[in-house]
Amino acid sequence: MESLRKNIEAAWENRALLKEEATQKDIRAVLDLLDKGELRVAEPDGENWKVNQWVKKAVVLYFPIQQMETIEVGPFEFHDKIPLKKHYKDLGVRVVPHAIARHGAFLEKGVIMMPSYVNIGAWVGSGTMVDTWATVGSCAQIGRNVHLSGGVGIGGVLEPLQATPTIIEDNCFIGSRCIVVEGVRVRKEAVLGANVVLTKSTHIIDVTGTEPVTYKGEVPSGAVVIPGTYTKEFPAGSYQVACALIIGKRKPSTDKKVSLNDALREYQVAV
Repeated sequence: MESLRKNIEAAWENRALLKEEATQKDIRAVLDLLDKGELRVAEPDGENWKVNQWVKKAVVLYFPIQQMETIEVGPFEFHDKIPLKKHYKDLGVRVVPHAIARHGAFLEKGVIMMPSYVNIGAWVGSGTMVDTWATVGSCAQIGRNVHLSGGVGIGGVLEPLQATPTIIEDNCFIGSRCIVVEGVRVRKEAVLGANVVLTKSTHIIDVTGTEPVTYKGEVPSGAVVIPGTYTKEFPAGSYQVACALIIGKRKPSTDKKVSLNDALREYQVAV
């Protein structure tokens, strides 16, 4: 692995090395390891996440060494540089037509993909449902037992290299048409109601106490979140700006489904 890392770093600094067969072999080896889940773009490190920048570099370098090819799947035709993921039966992954995952994305045993899309470098944990027309962007990290509802958009983050990818941790519920991008981290067991939009600059305001508490770039563990607005002053006047409101917290429970259902009912969250 250390040899792979050094060779990828060398190719990153000297793109002429991309013409060499040995370099191309090493880049493809990294993508194969990502595809099998033996490497990750980012991984848990205690309460934080560690970004493996050299792995992200390998993903970026994979594109220029690949040639455009026609891919035929029954009556369907694609024209792309990246092969499609294969052997779902052996992986223990349920894939409903027309779900697509690219080579270099890892799907743990027990993942269910409704008609949806998982991009290169992503990691999706066991028991997770990627629902209809949901998209998991490049290098995004999706935990175990997560539900990405219909139309959810999880953004990809390839560059800057040091940037943490978008992360949805274990046992989260992401409601319909939510958008989570720019490396936002949604901590364990959080619930996002329908249509919540989170970017690095979005105000995530906890309104459960006597005074508001504002977060940016991170949703706390167990938080129940809905869309909201706040008033912002501009030269032309006062206008409402989109934000996210933390209106409650999931109760601790060994049965995550029960705690989720209780939270949805108690806070009347649309999903």
